[in-house]
Amino acid sequence: APSKILWRTIRGMIPHKTQRGMEALNRLKVFEGIPAPYDKTKRMVIPSALRVLRLKPGRRYASVGRISREVGWKYGDIVDKLETKRKEKSAAYFEGKMKLNALKAKAEAGA
Repeated sequence: APSKILWRTIRGMIPHKTQRGMEALNRLKVFEGIPAPYDKTKRMVIPSALRVLRLKPGRRYASVGRISREVGWKYGDIVDKLETKRKEKSAAYFEGKMKLNALKAKAEAGA
């Protein structure tokens, strides 16, 4: 699974056999997609980490999800389906929120 690949990669970067490293690994959480408690939080974009800004045009790159599918991970389709469902719900929520904000602004302007 992509999350397990990421977890093992990070484990290789820290001293996981020491007490400090074990505590750091226990604080690390990795997921497939965006799980329930975190799908409602505002997401942040880190400009210095954007692939468009970091890589030269034409440079090859790999995504962990694609590599996992190639080596036999069979849950990629399920995660994609859940992500599209989450995005649809998020878009509907955002649309309702924007309508509510517009009504509030109209009410404040009229008052």
